[in-house]
Amino acid sequence: MRFEVSAKLKYEVLAPSTIILSVQAYKYGGQVVTEESFSSDPELKTLEWVADRGEKVFKVLDIPDKGMVTLEYKAMVENGCKRVTAKELDEVPVSVMPANVLPYLNPSRYCQSDKLYKFASTNFGKINNPYRQVIAIRDWVYNNVEYKKGYTNSNTSAHDTLTEHVGVCRDFAHLGIALCRALTIPARYFTAYAYQLKPQDFHACFEVYLGGMWVIVDATKLVPVNGLVKIATAMDAADAALASIFGNLKYLQMEVQTNFQDGEFVAAGTDDQFAYSYQ
Repeated sequence: MRFEVSAKLKYEVLAPSTIILSVQAYKYGGQVVTEESFSSDPELKTLEWVADRGEKVFKVLDIPDKGMVTLEYKAMVENGCKRVTAKELDEVPVSVMPANVLPYLNPSRYCQSDKLYKFASTNFGKINNPYRQVIAIRDWVYNNVEYKKGYTNSNTSAHDTLTEHVGVCRDFAHLGIALCRALTIPARYFTAYAYQLKPQDFHACFEVYLGGMWVIVDATKLVPVNGLVKIATAMDAADAALASIFGNLKYLQMEVQTNFQDGEFVAAGTDDQFAYSYQ
């Protein structure tokens, strides 16, 4: 699946500041970036960091002067998404999980799996197939949480979403992650460019580790599951912020585009005999 993606962000600089961006398509074995560019207006000193945990790359920019600044990223990407049969997705015993998977069993800032164990066990614990448990969790979140902007904020956690039954993609992902971890299924936060998302924006969903691979799950069912371009994976949104600001910047505008170039899509949330992996 080949996509052209772009992001443009505009800020007013009120005092010298530093901004750390995570908007680049992640380069790994399954996802190939064939063209890529990043620019700033005015031109700024830029550093690039590769995270030592999770899958993400940061652009770090120092902005010394007051005024307006525009940051723009463009890329042509083959996302390398592969289809796997549900029968391949067996539970992986904790004793043989890779070391880099084990942290995704633990509670985190926005995914308090330790507080949701009783709910997860009561509602999904009797399902004896781990992939069916994940699908049941996905469908419960989709059917019971209203997708609505303006009702949650950067402090909203999975526990809050379970209580209030309203949220956006970030909240759907956090709740799905917390419920999976409560059932000893490793789960991690996933940010992406998303084809067919309306209006166009960055998107959040999650991955679970089954059958020795990470497979994508989107409880919003807003986009084709193989129509994503991975930006980052993390414990939760605290580790995968698209923009972290140190100083005084006033956000003005953001434009995000994901244009399809080539491939064949699967409808969102309709084919549970197969899963999709971005490894």
